[in-house]
Formats: sequence, structure tokens, C-alpha cells
Amino acid sequence: MTKPTAFDRVLQARSEDKISIKDLINGLTDNFLELHGDRAYGDDPAVYGGIGQMNGRPVTMVGIRKADDQTSATDVHFGSAEPDGYRKALRLMKQAEKFHRPVVTLVNTPGAYPDVEAEYHGQGYMISQLILQGLQLKVPYISIIVGEGGSGGALALAVGDAVWAFEESIYSVLSPEGYATILWKDVSRVREAAAVMKLTPTDLLQQGIIDRIIPEVRTDSEIEQLKQELFVKIEEISAMSTTEMLRNRFARYRNF
Repeated sequence: MTKPTAFDRVLQARSEDKISIKDLINGLTDNFLELHGDRAYGDDPAVYGGIGQMNGRPVTMVGIRKADDQTSATDVHFGSAEPDGYRKALRLMKQAEKFHRPVVTLVNTPGAYPDVEAEYHGQGYMISQLILQGLQLKVPYISIIVGEGGSGGALALAVGDAVWAFEESIYSVLSPEGYATILWKDVSRVREAAAVMKLTPTDLLQQGIIDRIIPEVRTDSEIEQLKQELFVKIEEISAMSTTEMLRNRFARYRNF
């Protein structure tokens, strides 16, 4: 079998055949309760989050989603969250810290929503706050790149104690199309850009940007397998003192 190219991975990460964030969260947890609103401005449906149980343990789940059976692509800006979505994510994460619940974030976004209104309402500030406060979160925090992991919009939810990525995913500072256009003024060189950017899970693992590559999840049994692996990792991190956990987390990101 021919090894997938970097651009093949880009197309796979964007595929509509990917498991949806909603289905993944509901498969990984029991009795999931979605929570709404940022308590400041609005409720962005691109961010799907709430509380569920994983093997009987309460856990907070937060994901950036694309279209599913509950939302259309335009409702969620094709997976690009607005500031109120990021505020909601931070609210849920701080709530988790207050009640000593682990946090799991699931990312599938080309990047934060880039319009003028989003900037007026604090897009850059909210992304920076999620990074800053996420690094200091006093509960176990695991991030998973499910599909696209684009720019600061993905990084906002990817500063956990461990960062995993699905086999058919990408994680990068911008899209290959953006890279080719900005650096070479030629979007037709997108395949070349994808290779240069080192955005595939294999490249990311070699660079230490992610900690593990996860096989694609589609069936109930595959979701169950991921659930058990997540639970084991949560228990491992939970066994540490808060001081040790934060020291390890800070050390991980200081490498960059």
C-alpha cells in the first residue's frame, strides 16, 4: 500500500466521513449533559461541551465541531469558533477545576472564525486566555486533535498534559493553501506546502508536538477502546500531586 502523502492527510482530516465531535463525546461518556452559553455574550454552537461520566468518573468534555445532525456547516462557521465559543470553553474548564473534574478537549477546526465582529468581541484575547489559563488548570487535561488542528483556534484547546492526534489528522500554524499563498504567492503549490509544513501526526510525533497517534475511531468498539485508554491516562495524571502535574505540563511546553 502506498504511504499517504502529507496532502493526503490534509484531505483525510477534512473528510466528511470523520466521526463527529458530538458523536465522539457522547460515545466516550455516559449521561452526557450539554452546557450552553458563555455568561457574557452568547452561545456559539461550534463549541460543544458539558459534563459526562467516564467509567463512573465525572469529566468535562469540550470540543470544536463541524456540521452534524444537530447543526449545519454554516451554523458553526464550518468548524470555526467565535469568541463566545471560546469563552464558553474557558467557563466549562474553570468550572471543571472548581469541582475537580478532569478535562478532555477534542479539536476539529480550520482555525478561529476570522471576521471583523469576532475581532471586536475579543477573539485574540480569548484564545490567549485559554492558552494561559489552560496551562495553569489544576486538574488533569488531555487534548485530542480529531481532524483539522488549525492555528490558534486549535491551540486554544490543545495545551493539555498530553496531546494525542488521530491518524488521519493535521496540526499546523495555518492551512497549506494559506502557506503556499503567503510564502510563494501560488496556491497551486499546496501539495508542496503540506509536505514542507510537517503537519502530519508522524511528523508531529517526531517533533514532540504530540505525544501519541490514535487509530481512527468510527465503530462503537473503537470508541470504547479510546475511552478506556483515556481513562487510564486520566487516572495516571490524577495520581500526581497538583504541583507535579503542573511542573510536568509547564516543562512540556517550555520545550517549544
